[in-house]
Amino acid sequence: MKKLLNQIDKLRKSEVGSVIDSRLGEFESLGRKPSKEIFKELCFCILTANFRADRSIYVQKEIGDGFLTLPKERLAKTLKELGCRFHTNKAGYIVDARRHSDSIKVVSCSFKDSAEFREWLVKNVKGIGYKEASHYMRNIGYDDVAIIDFHIVDVLAEYGLLAKPKTMTRKRYLEIENILKKISEKSGLSLGELDLYLWYLETGKVLK
Repeated sequence: MKKLLNQIDKLRKSEVGSVIDSRLGEFESLGRKPSKEIFKELCFCILTANFRADRSIYVQKEIGDGFLTLPKERLAKTLKELGCRFHTNKAGYIVDARRHSDSIKVVSCSFKDSAEFREWLVKNVKGIGYKEASHYMRNIGYDDVAIIDFHIVDVLAEYGLLAKPKTMTRKRYLEIENILKKISEKSGLSLGELDLYLWYLETGKVLK
């Protein structure tokens, strides 16, 4: 772990650290916006399942308020035209999730901790698993959940902190999150910050 912590510390002192600080500010700002705006971020996170993050950002910008208004068939066609994988399923998930578009912000404030809110998202929003729920929460200002995708797993495996899992069950997700919590504590970073640094180590990019 020491080698990884050293790499993170170098990044914190570089321009990358400034970029990440700015991105975290954007997340906090988004979390203060009305429910419909943060709902569109939930739609973005639905898109990211088995799809590249940079492409998902592009699709999100192109569709915009269409996440709130487009009929299912038209949304599916638009997603397909924009190159989104599993466009039919994801259009269905987004349309189904619209029942929460006016209330998602209120719902998020009704739980005593972020773990409960994440469980609610996984159980009540189709197309959202632990990774997507954590991604959404981080992007609206939560900093105490881990986004565990193959990039993060690859970094942890590279530094000898885990063996790559064959499948990502809820139990395995939470076990890996505990590893990340230990790194978070030793680095002095929140889990939300840590994710951005680890993602940069693996991809050379700071996205969202």
